[in-house]
Amino acid sequence: MSHYDIVVVGAGHAGTQTVFALTAGGFTGSIALIGDEISIPYERPPLTKGYLADSMLSDELAFRAEAWWAGSTVERHLGTAVVAVDADAHTVTTEDGGTISYGTLVWSAGGEARRLPTPGADLNGVHVVRKLSDAEHVKRLVATTRKAVVIGGGYIGLETAASLRKLGIEVTVVEALERLLQRVTGEDIAAYIKAKHEGEGVEFLLGTGVSEILGEDGHVTGVQLASGQVLPADLVIVGIGLIPNVRQLADAGAEIGNGVLVDKFCRTTLPDVYAIGDCASFESDWVPDDRLRLESVQNANDQAKAVANTLLGKPQPYDALPWFWSHQYDDRLQTAGVLTGYDSAVLRGDPATGKFSVVYMRGDTVAAVDAINNVKDYAQAKSLIGRTVAADDSRLADSAVPLKAFVTESQLA
Repeated sequence: MSHYDIVVVGAGHAGTQTVFALTAGGFTGSIALIGDEISIPYERPPLTKGYLADSMLSDELAFRAEAWWAGSTVERHLGTAVVAVDADAHTVTTEDGGTISYGTLVWSAGGEARRLPTPGADLNGVHVVRKLSDAEHVKRLVATTRKAVVIGGGYIGLETAASLRKLGIEVTVVEALERLLQRVTGEDIAAYIKAKHEGEGVEFLLGTGVSEILGEDGHVTGVQLASGQVLPADLVIVGIGLIPNVRQLADAGAEIGNGVLVDKFCRTTLPDVYAIGDCASFESDWVPDDRLRLESVQNANDQAKAVANTLLGKPQPYDALPWFWSHQYDDRLQTAGVLTGYDSAVLRGDPATGKFSVVYMRGDTVAAVDAINNVKDYAQAKSLIGRTVAADDSRLADSAVPLKAFVTESQLA
């Protein structure tokens, strides 16, 4: 049985950045990085954008070149899934029956794309886009695809729709809720992005469910909606969310909610086990009386650095301001803060110009900002989030007044 001082499970953003932060910080103990994919650790955000649209090669996705890994002391166990954790024995069991012991375990296993629970969901030509292998499958089908249906109007579905349109494929997006991005942004931003896609030729069917994926000879031919309408399709992309990979920790006795529960130092309720990234539900001062589980690169990277600092003997509670970005065609959406539970939204600028922002208020306190092609508002808003603003909405809505002007007039909530 192999033993390592630190075992990191999950070779995505959170796990890989933990390894980088430990080595950069001078950690001299042994480290193992375990990942269930055989690929060299790579960045996921380009999968639905540059990589799928053929403007980026797979070699460009890698966090570090093979030479860096070959020259490091980090031992990689790629193509290896962890199926069990024994918290008392401080061991993990891999799918081939092997056992690895650890001094500290960092669980950064992310999540699995949620599958469609309808007949026909396993037909050829029905895909999610979560891993590199998923994107490679989709790319192989693109050359013979004329019509695609994207199920899910969140960021993954919309980014994929934009990439497929760039490749000349007819795209219809089906969303069960009444508007796009309903769980992650406000109405002004959602309306702008919908209009942008429609201008590029994407069709939308909102507020409708899918009853069956249709096929012939094992390959998808269409999507039947709950209304009975049938959408012809050569390719179906399912983007309906993520299920955190926490079963192994739950079986080991960890406390689970929406993900594995961790404290402000990313510690689970198991001894010497930390959890970070998409699978971790953490305490945050940015949401009152609630927890956050964020599926973002920023959160994965920042939690990785926080845990590495703790393991390097420099513990600091984790409470970074959440931020996020998305590209849709030539537009750039940037978000800072947490939109959960906001009371009102103040529009700054005219969406028709393609440059505007929305300030979300929780009472008199700025909770979050969305900015479309508006780097200035986005950058200045970071200092304003969490502060109480005395100004009325009309002044806050005046895009001629910079957001930084409100910082000196405000108080921390």
